[in-house]
Amino acid sequence: MADRPLIGISTYLETGARWGVWELEAALLPAGYPRLVQRAGGLAVMLPPDAPERAAATVARLDGVVIAGGPDVEPVRYGAETDPRTGPPARARDTWELALVAAALDAHVPLLGICRGMQLLNVALGGTLVQHIGGHVEAVGVIGRHPVRPVPGTLYAGVVPEEASVPTYHHQAVDRLGTGLTASAHAVDGTVEAVELPSGPGWVLGVQWHPEMGEDVRVMRALVEAAGATAPESASYEAG
Repeated sequence: MADRPLIGISTYLETGARWGVWELEAALLPAGYPRLVQRAGGLAVMLPPDAPERAAATVARLDGVVIAGGPDVEPVRYGAETDPRTGPPARARDTWELALVAAALDAHVPLLGICRGMQLLNVALGGTLVQHIGGHVEAVGVIGRHPVRPVPGTLYAGVVPEEASVPTYHHQAVDRLGTGLTASAHAVDGTVEAVELPSGPGWVLGVQWHPEMGEDVRVMRALVEAAGATAPESASYEAG
């Protein structure tokens, strides 16, 4: 791909990050995310939390958006009381990423939600979450694997047509689907593992697992290809 599509990836915002002699607040992103974008043929840029009114201008400069995994979505965002097992809120991230999702949908910019990102996509479209499920975390800090079955005829099934073993680490899941979303993959226990907008604007997919922790680039490559197909013809992404 001569002109690599520019893919923005949302980030963590954490206090107490340490490197060298420093311990400061930092915008963080596990390296697996940009590496997966690069392996899939895209250029990766980080999108740390910003003022929500800047989301549309940010997305306008991108060819694709990835909402990364991370902490639990605050239950107030979908009208629920907080379960004791739900983690502490990340309000700046919730606000910024909800604005990014809305901006990407409005501008028809290809959008991929990963784990928390899929859950946030569902919430952005009026859906709700199950705040705690069992069996999808192998151990604290350990990525597990389980099979995911595609729903025939969906966008996801067109990308990964067979049952696939995926890297997983989550304790929350989609409950009621948001407006326009359809489930496009399930775990063996029935948990929704992928969602998409079959008749919505542009290319929109969410996956509950962590493709950045595995070797399969097909989901990310599909996003990059969709981003390349919708990028302005006048744009050029080659350095120099």
